[in-house]
Amino acid sequence: MDKEELFKGLSDAIVTMDEKRLVDLCQMVIVHHIDVYEAIERGLAQGMERVSLLYERGEYFVPELLICSDVLYTGLELLRSNIEIQNERRRPKVVIGVVEGDTHDIGKNLVKMMLEASGFEIHDLGYDVSLYRFIEKVKEVDPEILAISTLMTTTMGHMKKVIHLLEEENLRNRVKVLVGGGPISQGYANRIGADGYAPDAGAAAKLARKIIND
Repeated sequence: MDKEELFKGLSDAIVTMDEKRLVDLCQMVIVHHIDVYEAIERGLAQGMERVSLLYERGEYFVPELLICSDVLYTGLELLRSNIEIQNERRRPKVVIGVVEGDTHDIGKNLVKMMLEASGFEIHDLGYDVSLYRFIEKVKEVDPEILAISTLMTTTMGHMKKVIHLLEEENLRNRVKVLVGGGPISQGYANRIGADGYAPDAGAAAKLARKIIND
């Protein structure tokens, strides 16, 4: 099996929820000394992108989503132990959370999974996160990216307030701010001074990777 077949197999195993197959393929990655980051990005992350699309189309539902995520994390745990051995580069950090007043976190959790599958170190603040908690966490871990989401129009304004607080604390130039969620658009992201907007989890992971690569 060549690398392309292996990566496709990893992706397929996520989509079909075949944990045993995924474990076998991850072992092949390790045994054959294939780059772990490449296996995560082109195999596991691509699989979760496909799952995300199936969910958005109404072909997969929450139960399938949860099973796929369990399979994903099984693969991640197997491969992570080899990341430090194969590659000493520091994993880029992301602080992620749902703004204060909003308890909807399925979308945020999807983005979290996609970013983890892409090799990011995630600091998840959960949902209903106070504005100052975002600032405290940025100070604490010094992330490359701050990802903020909301599913409610009534809490959209908190995103702008977080960006304003970053400016007040002289942190704005140290972190890229990505926003997303049902009522959010690229136009709104532009108006509040965010660095990027993603309409779904797959797009969020791609945008985060682009920011890091740039």
